Amino acid sequence: MIEEPKTLRIARDLRRPTDAQIAAFQGQPTGFVLDAMMGAGAMSAAITPCPGLSAQACGPALVAGNRPGDLLATLASIHFAQAGDIVVAAAEGHQGCAAAGDRVMGMLKNAGAAGFVTDGPLRDLAGLQAVGLPAWCTGLTPGSPVARGPGTLGLPAYVGGQRVENGDMIVADADGVVVVPFAILDAVIAAVAKVAEAEHALDAEVADGLKSVGLIAEMLDSGEGIDWV
Repeated sequence: MIEEPKTLRIARDLRRPTDAQIAAFQGQPTGFVLDAMMGAGAMSAAITPCPGLSAQACGPALVAGNRPGDLLATLASIHFAQAGDIVVAAAEGHQGCAAAGDRVMGMLKNAGAAGFVTDGPLRDLAGLQAVGLPAWCTGLTPGSPVARGPGTLGLPAYVGGQRVENGDMIVADADGVVVVPFAILDAVIAAVAKVAEAEHALDAEVADGLKSVGLIAEMLDSGEGIDWV
């Protein structure tokens, strides 16, 4: 006899970063965070901010793994979301129907979630805008999902080309979504501080009239790497 699989698999340990680690990423642009990880961590450019909503969110990932066209795990995330969580709802890239709609967003906001990220589209734009929960998705569609499962909550999933584990930091803004793995949070926090310092210094130089790129100036001066034709 083959045992019927369970509809939901839920991790017992829904790990989260410390409050200090979470605070360290607040307000950091995705570009700074990405540079601090040497260019790694960006989700697909197809995942963009939902129109008319705030394009700024940062918090620990609560990962909901769904089958294409299903949202059972996302519904389960409503019962486990903690204040400040970013629900990352994997839909295996399915574009045939919405990964969620305005009522799900409303309940997640009521539960304290700080944002929502999915590799599928959303629906009910007017309702989404009324709720106001920041959300990143692949677009909009009127298609409605089902809630049959199976699904997972708190277990790893692939979203937008990135493996996301529970407790990873999600940093999202108008440029897109970046995933910072839990295991390297402290190293990235240290690195992003240096990136921010360098970027702000360069911003000041540009504002003061800088019009020369060091790398190109050196190549022109030395002649190395240039082929005049």
